[in-house]
Amino acid sequence: MTYAQPLLENWTPEQAARMENAIFVAQHRLHELPLFDNEQLIELLDRHPRQDLGINTMGTDPVRHDQWQEGRAGQLNAEQLFEAANAGRIWLNLRRVMDHHADYARLVNALYEELEVGCPGLATYNRSANLLISSPQAIVYYHVDCPVNMLWHLRGTKRVWAYPLESGIVSDETIEGVLCGEKSEELEFQMEWDDLAVSYDLQPGEMVTWPQHTPHRVVNTGGLNVSLSTEHMTRRAARRNNVYLANRHFRHILPGDFRSVALNGWRPALKELMLRVLRRVPLLAPTPPQGYKYPVSFEVDLEAPNCVRPLTNTTQRQLAVNAY
Repeated sequence: MTYAQPLLENWTPEQAARMENAIFVAQHRLHELPLFDNEQLIELLDRHPRQDLGINTMGTDPVRHDQWQEGRAGQLNAEQLFEAANAGRIWLNLRRVMDHHADYARLVNALYEELEVGCPGLATYNRSANLLISSPQAIVYYHVDCPVNMLWHLRGTKRVWAYPLESGIVSDETIEGVLCGEKSEELEFQMEWDDLAVSYDLQPGEMVTWPQHTPHRVVNTGGLNVSLSTEHMTRRAARRNNVYLANRHFRHILPGDFRSVALNGWRPALKELMLRVLRRVPLLAPTPPQGYKYPVSFEVDLEAPNCVRPLTNTTQRQLAVNAY
């Protein structure tokens, strides 16, 4: 699908050269499209499968990532959920929008086609997108994403902190743990690390991205926030993940201290090949990543403080039983 105007704005060869190698902000025109008006967003919420709708709430202290909670919509319709996001302390994550909504899939693919034309050598695959609708004061705790992540901001304002990998505050073992599903993406955080961060006050029409595995956190600063979070893989990004996973697995089954995360040369290529082979050998294969699941602990309620009504322990236990 083609659009009347390019989706990217003011991109230069210098910006293209920094793609996936630096923390930077660039401009786009997605926020000008009617797909992100209130009426369209409510209609999208109504069509989106509830099993792929993440509903979360959180505290106010960026250190207390344990206060991130999973919720459920109950009997609320799409318009009421949208109202709760606007009035409460709610984070709605419409996962896998490309799988469920053809118009958004066309948009994201058109966006990536422009990126690949504007960034020579960039070849993406496993593209995915989540649409985020969140309350004016919602936050996302310090965390790490495994694919390459880009945040396209559409409505409201937010501040984003990204912590350069060279600062050394996230260990290789932590990245390994996230990749294999033993750790949640939300990590322990200390406020003094903000001195090491690159921060931006993101406005509608701006995109922020960073190198793969860069830890980051977000605080909404005004208005209902709407963003499109896209993820993709490249051949180099896949190798990086596989090298981390290979190091972890080889330390368990082979002699030697596998620690190097270098990506160039024959050694990382051999690591990746060996990992792919071992995945097909039942007795030697690593355990497939399971992902981290939060228990459902609240229900969205327009009459409750922050639109969050905690569930009783009995209800939580019943939900856990029903999930299996």
